[in-house]
Amino acid sequence: MLESLKRLFSRRGDDHDLSEIEAWAQRRGHGFKRVRGAEGFVIDGLLEGKPWRIEWGPPQRPYIEGHELRFRMELDLPGDTQMLVLARPLMDSLERKTFEEFTDNVQTQISTKTPEEMRWLVMFPKVNLANMKALRARFGAISSVPAAGLSWIEGPLANALVQAANEWLRDEQPFVLMTLRGRVYLRMQLGSPEPKSVAAALALFETAAAQAVRAAGGPVDHGGDIGRGGRSTAWQSFPPDEAPKD
Repeated sequence: MLESLKRLFSRRGDDHDLSEIEAWAQRRGHGFKRVRGAEGFVIDGLLEGKPWRIEWGPPQRPYIEGHELRFRMELDLPGDTQMLVLARPLMDSLERKTFEEFTDNVQTQISTKTPEEMRWLVMFPKVNLANMKALRARFGAISSVPAAGLSWIEGPLANALVQAANEWLRDEQPFVLMTLRGRVYLRMQLGSPEPKSVAAALALFETAAAQAVRAAGGPVDHGGDIGRGGRSTAWQSFPPDEAPKD
């Protein structure tokens, strides 16, 4: 009875019990922190000695409802490596929205406040996925250099994406995978942070990171790190007053 009351009050009014995902992270040696002032968490880990971060909490994109799961990892990719994979329904929706906003406002350029995944849809060419029919049916891709995008996707990442679409990534679930300013990002809609779902998304993310390094020919110092003055809307973390304390 006492343990049940402890679990009840530990939720602090939240709708989700984070004890299972916290235990999952701790079993794997990852750092876990609850977000103060908001329902969410941050998990920190390593892949090949390079740190990655997972956040789960309120969505940072209007096309995601409920809660959002976000991943990022600094890879020191070339600064012009700009590649994007989206779930097909989301890509179609964002293309329509971007076109409508552009034409309705009679703009000559899209605002820099518009998220990269929307701006890139009109800036960059699509990656030809004609030889990957199973992937093309569920995902779309664009890249500043289509050959680089194809090199990133084909092989292990394509297989991982198709497997995800067949097993745990629902048809209408918003999903974005991208590389920007040396980093790789993943964001998706996830209402409940079950350990199985987070682990599956992490495995896909790590495959994307490894294949991005391979496609780039290994780590490269690009000189365009966000931490050195660059700005990006791709990763807007929890506000400072809600961030977990080290």
